[in-house]
Amino acid sequence: MQIKLARAGMATAGLLFLFAAVTTAQQTGTAGIGSAGQWSFTRFDVPEAGAGADQGTLATSINTAGAVAGYYYDADNLPHGFVRAAGGTITTFDAPGAGCTYAVSINTAGAIAGYYCDAGNLSFSHGFVRAASGAVTTFDAPGAGTGDAQGTVAEGIDDAGAITGYYIDASNVYHGFVRAASGALTTFDAPGAGTDTFQGTQAFGINTAGTIAGEYIDANYRIHGFVRAASGAITAFDAPGAGTLRNQGTYGRSINAAGDIAGSYFDASDVYHGFMRAAGGAITTFDAPGAGSGAYKGTLSFGINAAGAITGQYVPPSDVTHGFLRAASGIIFTFAEPSACSLCRTVPESINTAGVVAGYYSNHDGTYHGFLLTP
Repeated sequence: MQIKLARAGMATAGLLFLFAAVTTAQQTGTAGIGSAGQWSFTRFDVPEAGAGADQGTLATSINTAGAVAGYYYDADNLPHGFVRAAGGTITTFDAPGAGCTYAVSINTAGAIAGYYCDAGNLSFSHGFVRAASGAVTTFDAPGAGTGDAQGTVAEGIDDAGAITGYYIDASNVYHGFVRAASGALTTFDAPGAGTDTFQGTQAFGINTAGTIAGEYIDANYRIHGFVRAASGAITAFDAPGAGTLRNQGTYGRSINAAGDIAGSYFDASDVYHGFMRAAGGAITTFDAPGAGSGAYKGTLSFGINAAGAITGQYVPPSDVTHGFLRAASGIIFTFAEPSACSLCRTVPESINTAGVVAGYYSNHDGTYHGFLLTP
């Protein structure tokens, strides 16, 4: 499982200094992500966020209007949800009775999906949806376990209010679900998904057509991507070059309105690479410039927008993660939090239609801060 009204205290660093690209075409700009040299990097923190190691603000999703959802860790190391309006106003919230709240995805209407754990019992989770008005509805997938690291995890919400995610049953097996805006909840398993401990189906992204992207873990603990149509039909896929050993394979993460999927694959040498799977099934793989080629290094894709621009992180030989943006044309820009901090980790999570990226970075003392990268 993953990871009050106030005005945010924001600092704007001006233009982002560190950029690299595959070709010099970056100078003329690229549809979906703007042009190099015309970006601003805005830092923000939830006022109630803690300032110690593994505390702070983590932005996870941005919608078309520029509203950002995420969560923050307070001084007691407990997570709470927040939504940051396009103007900068931050509202914090918790699901009713929650001991921890993780806000994961926000749609165009401002509805937020995520998951929470009970106060006094942080061992299992429940799903929730928070309307733009602030009303929170909680839910559990049928069959979800109630033991340690079990329960319901909501990961994505579409513009109609349908939510997808997965649940962990009493045997620690993963299963996918889709919850309609009406509340009706359908569970599903990808064909070939394993049925042993920590095997099964995990759904992450859902688009306006109700198409779902995710991954499943087979009986040999190999990972495969899948796409599930609104009709329920599931198609499995593997990125070219994906490894075939335990914990290697293809991770499907986000999907746009056209049905294009962004994700990553883990090769036979335990190196990560990015991929984009077009709605027709063609898969393009890529690596960010500077990505390391050793074990547990490489390129990880997280978000894709309507134009097909992809954002994520890459791990260089130094192990200090940086962000990247890949235009639909294939041009890749790399960036990092623009300060002198040599140990700051930059993690972009989501990109909206305007090409604005939301994510978080950690500074030298391990505190998290939210950011927006704006063309």
